[in-house]
Amino acid sequence: MYARIMVAIDGSSTSDRALQEAIALAKDQKAELRLVHVIDQTPIMQADIGWPDNGELEEVFVKTGQRVMDDGLAKVREAGLKAEPSLLRESGKRVANVIADEARAWSAQLLVVGTHGRHGVERLLLGSVAEGILRTAAMPVLLVHGQ
Repeated sequence: MYARIMVAIDGSSTSDRALQEAIALAKDQKAELRLVHVIDQTPIMQADIGWPDNGELEEVFVKTGQRVMDDGLAKVREAGLKAEPSLLRESGKRVANVIADEARAWSAQLLVVGTHGRHGVERLLLGSVAEGILRTAAMPVLLVHGQ
């Protein structure tokens, strides 16, 4: 049913659950699997946080993103599968839009995303990447709720 499955990962336990679901689906469907992680540079661009060099902070974000990707790829290999990695920078766009655009460009047939299930003031302050993806994705989206 799904030949191309993309999963968004961020290193959280919720995204780990989404990755495990995507792995299970990819095995069952014999599908191609793509892992995507977005390096969100918004904090660098929006705030003067007193960091001596934004280039150093950006390097930390990139290294963290690569570690998230490496951990995700290791889990895929442990399951006996292969996955194509995609480490992206948000470049001024909302993370949800970057993920949805990447899924569209890769011709994903299913997009798997973890959701923290925030609500109320917490959701208002932090926003919801999962909700943004639901609003903009051109393909089916599977939301996997955290524990």
